Amino acid sequence: MPDTLLPTTPRRPSANAALFLRRWLANPLQMGSVVPSSPTLCRRIAALVQAGPEEYVLELGAGTGVLSRALLDRGVPPERLVVVEIVPDMAAHLRRTLPGVHVIQGDAFALAECLPPAIQGRIGAVICGIPLVLLPLERQRAFLGSVGRVAPGLGFLLYSYCITSPLPWRRLGLSARREAWTPRNFPPASIWRYRPAEG
Repeated sequence: MPDTLLPTTPRRPSANAALFLRRWLANPLQMGSVVPSSPTLCRRIAALVQAGPEEYVLELGAGTGVLSRALLDRGVPPERLVVVEIVPDMAAHLRRTLPGVHVIQGDAFALAECLPPAIQGRIGAVICGIPLVLLPLERQRAFLGSVGRVAPGLGFLLYSYCITSPLPWRRLGLSARREAWTPRNFPPASIWRYRPAEG
């Protein structure tokens, strides 16, 4: 049964680098990087997020929550931030360290099943930290379908360590725009905005 949208237990937020490293060692392809995203990268992503006051911000692959905290610092209300994390111990960590944020342990490739109906269709921004570049085309298509079912026509922000677009956007029927590049991140990262192509 999918998690319900319940606020987390308040705790003092802290990035858990040891937890991140353990999960990276266990499954490098799932994590995408050996270190959490830098504060500079997280601030740049948060600055690109736009959502209405009654809309939710959805973060996929939240890891240890460094981006989640940047979104909160930028002014996203905790009750409007929904983070999805597939790894159980990371989801538990997020619940402990992100007061008021809705944490769902679930699969970003099955969002219609794991997100409560109350927020589906009410999402104003989607941010993805999953290393989609490492996946075959059919899995990339499955991800787009998953996002499209809960946020039709919206698209998403994807941060990546690729120099060029991490997704073959034309083959996937998307428009693509690199919104930012952060050379101070280790490794240097780009932020891409993908939307369903018109026509």
